[in-house]
Amino acid sequence: MKIAVPKEIKNHEYRVALTPTGARELATRGHSVTVQVGAGEGAGFADTDYEAAGARLEADVDTLWSEAELILKVKEPQPEEVARLSRGQTLFTYLHLAAEEKLTRGLMESGATCIAYETVTDRQGGLPLLAPMSTVAGRMAIQAGAHSLEKAQGGSGVLLPGVPGVAPGRVTVIGGGVVGENAARMALGLGAEVSVLDKSIARLEVLDDRYQGRMKTIFSTADAIDEAVRESDLIVGAVLIPGAAAPKLITRAMLADMKPGSVLVDVAIDQGGCFETSKPTTHAEPTYVVDGIVHYCVANMPGAVARTSTQALTNATLPFVIALADKGWKRALADDAHFLPGLNVHDGQITYRAVAEAFGLESVDPATLVR
Repeated sequence: MKIAVPKEIKNHEYRVALTPTGARELATRGHSVTVQVGAGEGAGFADTDYEAAGARLEADVDTLWSEAELILKVKEPQPEEVARLSRGQTLFTYLHLAAEEKLTRGLMESGATCIAYETVTDRQGGLPLLAPMSTVAGRMAIQAGAHSLEKAQGGSGVLLPGVPGVAPGRVTVIGGGVVGENAARMALGLGAEVSVLDKSIARLEVLDDRYQGRMKTIFSTADAIDEAVRESDLIVGAVLIPGAAAPKLITRAMLADMKPGSVLVDVAIDQGGCFETSKPTTHAEPTYVVDGIVHYCVANMPGAVARTSTQALTNATLPFVIALADKGWKRALADDAHFLPGLNVHDGQITYRAVAEAFGLESVDPATLVR
């Protein structure tokens, strides 16, 4: 199969969809891997690394896209990339379509087959291709939040671990999944006072046992969120409904109850964000202030630590990429019931119900397309 790896063009996105190690695995199986010149530089992978792995380099982006059967990316395609897609091509990347109607319609119009990393599942009900980046984003959330609390950044001037004689800062993480656990773990490591809110008692029990009660585990209710808003120095939004838009858990009116200079870090911004006042930001301008509250809403947080993120992402996606390359999309998805939910758009049709519902559109059962 002809596989293309373009350079990411989203603002301050330094990741690349495939490491040289991954390219070698595909090349040794007889597949043609073409990498855009400079695609791996941001993650510390030189063009010569890809050549040594058996990949071919291509400087012309239009040629790269037009010759490809399978296109591997990290972030959702930007408008100029959507325009390059055509029927018969397969795109494999993060899509997060439930928050992007224009992108959804653009992919439908392209006629391409679009498979999303974030909706592929596993036997345990997890999201194996979202998990590595969720781990990175969760850990970065505290790093970013702690920096945003500094007075020079518009924050309240609170040091999360405190110092002898001064109480530590208070961190609340809303959502106890992969992002939430990793954020809470980092906050604990810094010495902050940490609370995790979640609607799953079973998940709260796991966290309580795993961390031996060092973090407060609280069943998520409106009252619990109200208290978090009043008491926290840093709130991390880590709520995920797979493939669907995130619920708005903190409204603008609630900001008035927060301590001035407190920080909201919205890791769910790819899915529309879980704070009413959230809007996507970039690494170039990561924060903004609403009613005295600092918001950090970078939509591609893991892109800032591109080498670690690229390696972690390729480790997770490579088995699925190999399946697509060896079998083609239809057989690969037919053979793996957990890969099948990754299909979001095919030949002008939406194949993921939550995406269709977000925009009042019809969806097609993906199982009917792979029989």
